[in-house]
Amino acid sequence: MLASDLTQSLARQLYDARKSRTQLRHFSKQYPQMTIEDGYAIQREWVKLELASGRSIKGRKIGLTSRAMQQASQIDEPDYAPLMDDMFFAADSDLPLECFIAPRVEVELAFLLGKPLKGPNVTLDEVLAATEHVAPAIEIIDARIEQFDRETKAMRKVFDTISDFAANAGIIVGPGRARVSEIDLRWAGAILSKNGVVEETGLAAGVLGHPAIGVAWLANKIAPYGEQLNAGDVVLAGSFTRPVNAARGDSFTADYGPLGSFSFRFV
Repeated sequence: MLASDLTQSLARQLYDARKSRTQLRHFSKQYPQMTIEDGYAIQREWVKLELASGRSIKGRKIGLTSRAMQQASQIDEPDYAPLMDDMFFAADSDLPLECFIAPRVEVELAFLLGKPLKGPNVTLDEVLAATEHVAPAIEIIDARIEQFDRETKAMRKVFDTISDFAANAGIIVGPGRARVSEIDLRWAGAILSKNGVVEETGLAAGVLGHPAIGVAWLANKIAPYGEQLNAGDVVLAGSFTRPVNAARGDSFTADYGPLGSFSFRFV
């Protein structure tokens, strides 16, 4: 494990990088002994800085939910991070590019919890029972730690991604709502278009076979830290499309069929 003072220093660098929109070099290159636990320790210290500045946690995100992404990252489970209140943007609105460094767009489902979920033995059925609604959602991922090293072009390691809020930077929850009894979540699908061109399509079954499985995993994963998922939390279950790059002027539409559609634009 990295020393606690170093962990705090790296968290401060990430906190400052988010504000200044200045990318950092790979922590894993500077500290090759870094582990997944170090990544989460840095993330938790960064959360403390956000909370101290007046931010609040509105939920959690789950990432790396596809088998292909896990294999590429050389891990065998997803990752996670909190959703801070200033990461939420309204559907059918303009998103200031100044809020991001290198934004990319992913298609997801959000679980809106009506009851708390406390591990360590939360099941899929308990997730469904605790869910008030599911909603279409977009995650905007970013890279305060550069995705590719500026000199070697080596891809960052999962330790870097985890420390970097698991790449989370923004979330849009669409207006559509459904109860879990009204829809087979595995077959919830979406079409993501950019500037009028279909870029990605996918089904929520791509998220661990069933998106609620990831929510149960998360509740159990955070339990050893004395944490739980709370009533009112928004939980992003993981992307079921590849990320799509976004630049100033790009307009996106996410069409979820029966769950509705919404648009947004980077300005």
